[in-house]
Amino acid sequence: MTLEQVRSYFPHLNTGNIYLNHAAVSPLSSFVIDKINNFLFGRSITDIDNFSKVGEIIEGTKERVAKLIKCDKDRLAFFDSTTTGLNLLAQGINWQQGDKVLLTETEFPSNIYPFLNLRSKGVEAYYVRNKNAIVTADDIINAVKPDTRLIYVNAVQFLSGYRADLKRIGKYCRENEIIFCVEASQAVGAVQLNVHESCIDFLTCGSEKWLMGLRGLSFMYLTQELQNKFPEKFEGWSSFEDALSLIDFDLGVKKSAESLQSGTISVIGATALSAALDLMETFGLREAENNIISNSRYFINALAERGFNSPLLYEYDKNIAGIVSFYSSRAKEIYNILTGHNVSCSLREGFIRFSPHFYNSKSDIDKVIETIDKELLQ
Repeated sequence: MTLEQVRSYFPHLNTGNIYLNHAAVSPLSSFVIDKINNFLFGRSITDIDNFSKVGEIIEGTKERVAKLIKCDKDRLAFFDSTTTGLNLLAQGINWQQGDKVLLTETEFPSNIYPFLNLRSKGVEAYYVRNKNAIVTADDIINAVKPDTRLIYVNAVQFLSGYRADLKRIGKYCRENEIIFCVEASQAVGAVQLNVHESCIDFLTCGSEKWLMGLRGLSFMYLTQELQNKFPEKFEGWSSFEDALSLIDFDLGVKKSAESLQSGTISVIGATALSAALDLMETFGLREAENNIISNSRYFINALAERGFNSPLLYEYDKNIAGIVSFYSSRAKEIYNILTGHNVSCSLREGFIRFSPHFYNSKSDIDKVIETIDKELLQ
């Protein structure tokens, strides 16, 4: 499938709006909408109570996600949000008084609170200092203390767009028996990620950003070794083998990550995610990543020529993913001007943040640059 063919599935491209805000939420493609509508139509006519079809959709989506992050399907579970997964991890570990959790500054708050909540268990959460919303692998490793038991990082930082060196951090964690926890919502769907190569113990990711699905469905990956250490169980009826034996309460708990997936899964969310991945796979996942990085680099350089410097400019070129941002004391004014000219971007903590996806073209970016030239630089 060509880029033009992919673009034909995104009706917002015909509205005059330049949408470069996928780090917030992606627009739904007509390809995804058609799949959702087909499912909903079936629910109204023939598949009203087709439990087996629902299971097939969820399992098929799980297989696609497993292929995407290079893991076994039984190491995945679906939840409503990434925060649910992080809370499960935080409350599932058998913490000892004095254990420490290493966090990075300038992270999205919903990903931090589950660990701050551990203070009641005598666990200390402490932060690595950032420089311009960047925390490097060296910064993290040098901040480790003797009682550090878990390191949390964002695969791609949501303000600067800095792509973490997961392989180096993960290798260090594995060698030092530290749990390596990664939030990947700003990475998966934009850049390649291999949980085994990066020695990741636990990962959460939402589906509404770079994966181009719906809010309300996220996935969690964890190793069997980490799951075996959970002294507390989070169980519901789907946590058990032969779950349809409804009044047998002596069933064995599943060995897979599904044992933590205790409730009903959003089949609409799974339908949307599967369809979005289908579209990306048809274009080519590697090709999509190449487009994203090429767009980001092009955008960063064009902004720099106009005095708006990304934190990734020059020194961190190899850490580019899909987010392009710059800090400005005039950020609110600039944001209002851009949105007033039909440019969809984000205003975050003094940063103007753009996030073009693989289907965006250089001409989309050029239109933003033209607006900046006309409205900000004249």
